Amino acid sequence: MTVLRKNLIDGEWLGDAGSRNINPSNTNDIVGEYASAGPQEARQAIAAAKAAFPAWSRSGPLVRHAVLKKTSDEIMARKDEIGRSLAREEGKTLAEGVGETIRAAQIFDFFAGETLRLSGELVPSVRPGVGVEMTREGVGVVGIITPWNFPIAIPAWKIAPALAYGNTIVFKPAELVPESAWTIVDILHRAGLPKGVLNLVMGKGSVVGQAMLDSPDVNAISFTGSVGTGKRVAAASVEHMRKFQLEMGGKNPLVVLDDADLAVAVDCAINGAYFSTGQRCTASSRLIVAEGIHDRFVDAVKERLEKLVIGDALDARTQIGPVVDQTQLKQDEDYIAIGGREGAELAFGGDRLERETPGFYLRPALFIGATNAMRISREEIFGPVANVIRVKDYDEALSVANDTPFGLTSGICTTSLKHATHFKRNSEAGMVMVNLPTAGVDFHVPFGGRKGSSYGPREQGRYAMEFYTTVKTAYTFAG
Repeated sequence: MTVLRKNLIDGEWLGDAGSRNINPSNTNDIVGEYASAGPQEARQAIAAAKAAFPAWSRSGPLVRHAVLKKTSDEIMARKDEIGRSLAREEGKTLAEGVGETIRAAQIFDFFAGETLRLSGELVPSVRPGVGVEMTREGVGVVGIITPWNFPIAIPAWKIAPALAYGNTIVFKPAELVPESAWTIVDILHRAGLPKGVLNLVMGKGSVVGQAMLDSPDVNAISFTGSVGTGKRVAAASVEHMRKFQLEMGGKNPLVVLDDADLAVAVDCAINGAYFSTGQRCTASSRLIVAEGIHDRFVDAVKERLEKLVIGDALDARTQIGPVVDQTQLKQDEDYIAIGGREGAELAFGGDRLERETPGFYLRPALFIGATNAMRISREEIFGPVANVIRVKDYDEALSVANDTPFGLTSGICTTSLKHATHFKRNSEAGMVMVNLPTAGVDFHVPFGGRKGSSYGPREQGRYAMEFYTTVKTAYTFAG
């Protein structure tokens, strides 16, 4: 029998079945049934979070530490089970699913530690006999809206700091992947969170998300998703004068110079462009290659692509799983057709694949002969599609890399310290990689980009404090 997962509102599991979670590796497999919240449930969740905020924001650090540490420990203990469930609902490989689950446990562990490292400043006033204290406090009710491509890691890196710094939460996960979200909320609930501190409202973004945007009682919103929706979050937040944090798209360049180690460059390209089925905002979708190494690089990438195993995410042999759903598969195929019409040459892949079970399988696509003016070079595809842009030298490569409305991450493959150093300083991206894939970041340091990719304070690490807290300055006259 399929289990019904309910919403958590004010400490109670509520709701009736509203949606089914389909395994993209096998569309005959139903992962589960999930309650779908409406506007009234969303408003109840917001009211519960508002009522819970005064007590939670004043709770001691050991109380918060205990909840976050218990959560981290349980996620780590169940990493294989949760990772398998994640791979089943999202389509990333089993190894990637377990790896992402471990990352979530590490994030909760980090912020458990942060609860014991909260600090402020005490300074003398310019006036005799007056003391000045600067402290940080939680901002209030935080709305958290997460995407489908990292269904446990992204919720973790938003929920953990929000709780650590004394906020209460209304959490709306992506409708495509509710199981990972429900699991993390269930673990936190059983770890001892008081009622109302964390509220889960699964459902459509146009319904639940809109209710969050419309509410004056939501003090901050952290959003990861599309550029279009991010702009709506921004406009609605300005209306209510609330804090907002946006992580949106990317069209990330990987520069390969003539002096690059070819094996390193190919590894970076394959990993960055195609792993996780290319469904990462940090994916290397533009491969900007100097003409002296171009032909050897293209041949080597095609050779590696031919050997990749595309199949069921739960098969340990699989290196690339299916696309997440039919809608995303159609978008990928539409862009592959656009690339051909624009004049790029499809050098490899781009066709649907049949496997033992019905699923959304797509052979990774590689375009050559692309220019940076083409739509496939300007717009985020969010699938296993990359295009090679030939350039003369480093100067042209840097110019092409920066010529994009996005600025999340960038990479360069080179053995030149001069070029690596210059690229790190002059790349217009929030994160820069040297001889590493553009996708793949540490959990204890800032994550975020520039231009159309991000807005607001950085996520992850101690920099998360900038978004989830507000500064208070207090003066005392001793007499």
